[in-house]
Amino acid sequence: MRDKTQANSAGPGDGMVRTGAIIFFVGAVATLVTVAPLFLGTDPFPSIAYAVCMLMGVGFLLAATGVLRGIASQRRQARSSAT
Repeated sequence: MRDKTQANSAGPGDGMVRTGAIIFFVGAVATLVTVAPLFLGTDPFPSIAYAVCMLMGVGFLLAATGVLRGIASQRRQARSSAT
C-alpha cells in the first residue's frame, strides 16, 4: 500500500485551494476591520472596504473549485487504473 501513495505530490487543484485560502483570510481580516467601528463607535470605513470583504466568498468558491478539481482528477485516475 505504501508504494501507491504519493508523498508531497501537488494535485491539480492544490494551488487553487491554497490561493483560495489566502484570499479567504484576506477577506476575513477585512470583515473584522470593517465591523470594528460598529463596536468602537468610530466613523465607518469607505465602501471600498466593504467590497474587500467580498473576497471571503471569492476565496471560498476558489478553494471549493480546487477541491472539486482534485476529486475529479482522483476519480479519473482511479477509473483508468481499474480498467
